[in-house]
Amino acid sequence: MRILFVSAEAAPIAKVGGMADVIGGLPKVLKRMGHDVRIMIPCYGFLPDKIEISKEPVWHGSAMYQNFQVYQTELPGTDVPLYLFAHPAFLRRNIYGGEDEDWRFTLFANGAAEFAWNYWKPEIIHCHDWHTGMIPVWMHQTPDIATVFTIHNLAYQGPWRWRLEQMTWCPWYMQGHNVMAAAVQFADMVTTVSPTYARQIQTPEYGETLEGLLSFISGKLRGIINGVDREVFNPETDRHLVHNYSLETLEKRTANKVVVQEEMGLEVNSQRFLLGMVSRLVEQKGLDLIIQTMDRFMAYTDAQLIVLGTGDRYYETELWQLASRYPGRVASYLLQSETLARRIYAGTDAFLMPSRFEPCGISQMIAMRYGSIPIVRRTGGLVDTVQHHEPMQHQGTGYCFDRYEPLDFFTCMVRAWEGFRYKDYWRELQRRAMAQDFGWQNSAQEYVKVYRQVLGLPIEEAVASPEPELIHQN
Repeated sequence: MRILFVSAEAAPIAKVGGMADVIGGLPKVLKRMGHDVRIMIPCYGFLPDKIEISKEPVWHGSAMYQNFQVYQTELPGTDVPLYLFAHPAFLRRNIYGGEDEDWRFTLFANGAAEFAWNYWKPEIIHCHDWHTGMIPVWMHQTPDIATVFTIHNLAYQGPWRWRLEQMTWCPWYMQGHNVMAAAVQFADMVTTVSPTYARQIQTPEYGETLEGLLSFISGKLRGIINGVDREVFNPETDRHLVHNYSLETLEKRTANKVVVQEEMGLEVNSQRFLLGMVSRLVEQKGLDLIIQTMDRFMAYTDAQLIVLGTGDRYYETELWQLASRYPGRVASYLLQSETLARRIYAGTDAFLMPSRFEPCGISQMIAMRYGSIPIVRRTGGLVDTVQHHEPMQHQGTGYCFDRYEPLDFFTCMVRAWEGFRYKDYWRELQRRAMAQDFGWQNSAQEYVKVYRQVLGLPIEEAVASPEPELIHQN
């Protein structure tokens, strides 16, 4: 199958959230299975610092009265072709933000549609979030190009219909009051990034006003759990770590805890219970619970905390003040650093994800891969990936709580702190967590079923043959 992924992000070169990890991991596995998979993202101003881009474009196009160019390269570390949509509007060095964000990504989506019509014609365009949501609408009357639309975060739905009509072409048949609403109606298949989130978004609590529409199209709605790149996120070979280790050499992991305590200004003591968090600092991620409970948790225990990330100024200020109240016990790094993130995964005892809602979440899977035990709220993909620890039954991979309440979160953290004191049980818990297989292979098989379904092909063949026959374009 010929598949074109169109997205605003792609790891490792343009990453803000988990969507980038999907684009960086899934196409690589699909390529190995024999499919002709290619990716298109905007050519951001910082990309020439990260990858080599040819001086000559492979195609010139026009959309929304704007001329643009498309350059071709490869996603770093893979043989997956990467197309870069080049226009002056994307020369800035940030991915999101700005008053023209809706115009920029509408132009990108329009350019990607023109590219598929006129240069490289895929059988399927796999669109990701509202930034590409108009593509299923425009492809509705192109019978030989099917569309799959993946919802990574329903909270961001794109510009309203009246704004779209000011910027671009809205076909006469288009329905929907914004981009997200139009995309889920006109895509041949809609997927979300976990089975639980697929069910939750059909309810008023999580549906972001689209629950009725999503229930209506539930026949073509699928939840497929995300994966992690087990080659990239591998504590045995990770170049970001000072001390590498594996499931068989887990005793070496303690050295990474000492390193991260030293680097981040915490009291160096391997016996302290060290919590970590790597996240966008926004309401979705449960920062309210951390702010409300951490003073009491610090008073009740001897634990330490490290937070890495950027986001809303309010949460940044609160975390900075928390660190100032507990020198040597709390470290708040308001920046983005892949090296520090990997060292937090490898050096902390437990990893915090008390999310208000979580479509899937990648961090909890990476944390388990590195032996950091997740403390999560049971919502979205966290339900599908983390099982509550039952020490007497020797089951579970983390600590879970249900209600989005400070007391529930506090109790869950205290249970984890107490569990850490029983070293044998804790080591067994770490081994169970590290043994989980969240690689992309299983998810890729599920996506192949979706692709075959929208093309009207027998779904059974996707399971019978891990490497489907490559279909060449004439």
